[in-house]
Amino acid sequence: MDPIIVGAFGFGALVIALFMSLFTVRQQTVAVVQRFGKHQKMANPGLNFKIPLIDNIVDRIDMRIQEMVVHVETKTQDNVFVRMSVAVQYQVRAPYDAFYKLSSPTGQIESYVFDAVRAKVPLMKLDLVFEAKDEIADTVKEQLADIMDDFGYMIIKALVTDIDPAVEVKESMNRINAAERLKVAAEMEAEADKIRKVKAAEAEAESKHLQGIGIARQRKAIADGLSESAELVREHMDGVDSESIMALLLMTQYFDTLQAMAENSDSRTIFLPHSPSGMTNIHEQLRDAIIIGQEADPKS
Repeated sequence: MDPIIVGAFGFGALVIALFMSLFTVRQQTVAVVQRFGKHQKMANPGLNFKIPLIDNIVDRIDMRIQEMVVHVETKTQDNVFVRMSVAVQYQVRAPYDAFYKLSSPTGQIESYVFDAVRAKVPLMKLDLVFEAKDEIADTVKEQLADIMDDFGYMIIKALVTDIDPAVEVKESMNRINAAERLKVAAEMEAEADKIRKVKAAEAEAESKHLQGIGIARQRKAIADGLSESAELVREHMDGVDSESIMALLLMTQYFDTLQAMAENSDSRTIFLPHSPSGMTNIHEQLRDAIIIGQEADPKS
């Protein structure tokens, strides 16, 4: 055989062997290399070397944080079936243990999540499940962390992302919430109406009080005016007693009132009694008013 052909063949074989012996591993990844079925090494990121046809890359393990979502259906203490979604974030801590100790890591993580949730939730009522979702997530993380650590996995976080009761249960819960809100609204409206009535009563009482004070002051002003007029009459008419003076003033006031009413054509006032003989009653009423006005005056 021609030496040139033999040399070319040998060179080609050498290039192929060199090409087959070199391989690369991506960042945050570890390659599992076996030699005749036995573990040889964990190849780190970058350019690596293996013996062609002898060493074999059987798997590449992702070292980044990964997440899987597990859907668990379970029953609460008050016999309500709920479907929960639990997100588990995990990371490979020991590539050798993670590859050789677990045949299906995600399936086994899912089984442990099922076990943890179904051991915790049946001890709680439905309302408490919603309130204690963080507590449930912490329980799942603690149980998973202790178990998966032996298999080379680190549990970063467990999150309860969804709690979904049956449709009829959700509808009944919405009706209960709506009824509760209507009850609170009715109580607040009743309290507001009570406050309005109390304030109105207080305002009316204050109005009556002020009206009484005004009437008392009006009566006192009338009494003061009559008293001054009586003093003027007494000064100019000797020998006239107070009773006669008062009757004279009252008669004068009576006729002045009639004149004012006659001058106002739109007046609708009825002045009783109207006859002069009724002046005695008016006089007595006015006298009583004067007495009441004086008693109402704190300075009198």
